[in-house]
Amino acid sequence: MHPPNHPDFAIVHNALTLRESILEKLTSRAWRAGHRLPTERQLSVEFGLGRSTVRRVLAELKDKGFITQTVGSGTYVADGVGRALSEIAAAAAPMATSPAELMGARLVLEPAIIALVIGNATAADFSRMEECCDKGESASTIEDFEVWDGRLHEAIAAAAHNSFIAAVFQRMNEVRAQSEWGMLKRRSATPERRLDYQREHRELVAALRDRDGIRATQLCIDHLTRVRRNMLGY
Repeated sequence: MHPPNHPDFAIVHNALTLRESILEKLTSRAWRAGHRLPTERQLSVEFGLGRSTVRRVLAELKDKGFITQTVGSGTYVADGVGRALSEIAAAAAPMATSPAELMGARLVLEPAIIALVIGNATAADFSRMEECCDKGESASTIEDFEVWDGRLHEAIAAAAHNSFIAAVFQRMNEVRAQSEWGMLKRRSATPERRLDYQREHRELVAALRDRDGIRATQLCIDHLTRVRRNMLGY
């Protein structure tokens, strides 16, 4: 996996920026059915990408039904763009997942990514983790603490520098934002338990910073097991 300063990372980042820019214009209806998109050359210059990369992004959007392409004429917003946007919105809707299901998934996934985090995390990643710990410890309400708790675990996942893993953890945080999870967390997170969580967060981040994969994995498992026991009773 390439670190963020690697040239391949810049290409991936710019390609995602191009994709999201086009989708934003479609979603906001700035570009409607029949609208002609800028040329490949214009997009290449604007987003700092080679023509072949621009073509790959456009081909993906074409496959999903957002745009059409006519040889010798150009690229246009597809007539069925509304349906394609509806499908992507439905896919992004929060998942109907119980707290028990989420904790089961977390106990499998979070320890499993420790090795990637150990290998790929940067100084900026560790700074973000520390910031989340600081914000969580200074939070005045359990709701605010839960926000920064979730962001810490998301920051750890982001430090793996794997877009698929980052997307999965974003979805898990969406489940954490649902009312059932929040109710259980408020009931279970006594002041004493919150202090335990804060200490465990600091220990986990320290182990990751030390690149101690064995200790970090065990700390992660212990922390998640404690959270599950406090919330769900087992």
